[in-house]
Amino acid sequence: MNKIQENLQAVQKASPQVALISEAKRKEILHALSRKVESAVEEILSANKRDLDRMDAKDPKYDRLMLTESRIKAIAADIRSVADLSSPLDITLEEKTLENGLNFRKVSVPMGVIGIIYEARPNVTLDAFVLCFKAGSACVLKGGSDAHFSNEAVVSLINTVLEEHSIPKEALYLLPPEREATGVLLGAVGLVDVIIPRGSQGLIDFVRQNSRVPVIETGAGIVHVYFDESGDVEKGAEIIFNAKTRRVSVCNALDTLILHENRLNDALQLVEKLSSKNVVIFADEQSYQRLDKHYPAALLNHTSDEHFGTEFLDYKMSIKTVKTFDEALRHIAQYSSKHSESVVSEDDQVLERFLNEVDAAVVYANVSTAFTDGGQFGFGAEIGISTQKLHARGPMALREITSYKWQVRGNGQIRL
Repeated sequence: MNKIQENLQAVQKASPQVALISEAKRKEILHALSRKVESAVEEILSANKRDLDRMDAKDPKYDRLMLTESRIKAIAADIRSVADLSSPLDITLEEKTLENGLNFRKVSVPMGVIGIIYEARPNVTLDAFVLCFKAGSACVLKGGSDAHFSNEAVVSLINTVLEEHSIPKEALYLLPPEREATGVLLGAVGLVDVIIPRGSQGLIDFVRQNSRVPVIETGAGIVHVYFDESGDVEKGAEIIFNAKTRRVSVCNALDTLILHENRLNDALQLVEKLSSKNVVIFADEQSYQRLDKHYPAALLNHTSDEHFGTEFLDYKMSIKTVKTFDEALRHIAQYSSKHSESVVSEDDQVLERFLNEVDAAVVYANVSTAFTDGGQFGFGAEIGISTQKLHARGPMALREITSYKWQVRGNGQIRL
């Protein structure tokens, strides 16, 4: 057994102890971690700079990798929020007593050991540990090599806090950055209960195709906003700008604006503000004609098939013009990754049809897709955004990373 397998075995052995920690103790530890993170801002930023220095600043992953003082303080605040949330454990999900006197109680319990594979997102290291710990599970983390120094610095802080509170350090295990470690994790049947990949479509596909451990997918975000024939142009312009530019490297960022052809005259007003952020637009023929000589020429291009169904993760987006609402629905169905989709409309029938007919984890009516986030949903933080339909869908937080069991109480009953 190699060293990684030995460490995984130690985590699996420690997981029952993690599950038995009292809720009061968990809260105390997480508040202590929040304080530790805030006091170590310079230490974390120093490690993060070592990672940033190895990456091209033009790489779309650069923004995801970058930590700032404000981002670290926001993470610390998220830790406090999770600490103060109600426990997701020992919740009665269902209960009934049969005529034979047997009492059945379906109760929430920890997963056990959760493996999380992610890319250049050092904030995930803290989010993942905090959520898993609050939900009573040990966790195994496999971060990308791009964030190696940042992840090590964060894990060192977590280990210090665990040690100070006499909690087994095996509650958290950071795998080595080498790719070979991923293969060991994917084959850790009996040692890891579930694996959650968080990152690009390529990473998610690789994990799904190669894991022998059950997988909960968190999908890439190919995100659309449909501006309807009845849409409010001022409302739409703000939603489009926010969804596209708030943070371009995140999975809830806008990729394609779908525009009803009867509103082509409003195309410039809808996207004009994007030029202040140098957003490159790939426009279809109809929208290109309306934007030509009005939107900056250096930022306006003709679209091609490759610009639909693409998660840009950059200051880029495409425009698709449609004749009808039904055509918009068909376009979304063809190209969506089933992550987040939004409609801008003043027609109640359109809004209801969109909310009911669009197949995505989160659907919005007159709202920016930037809200697809565990914190914004009141969950404190998130493991990721699940785009599958088994077990969990949408922002995955405390409830979504627990399992359940049936407790059956009786008084000597036997089955005839």
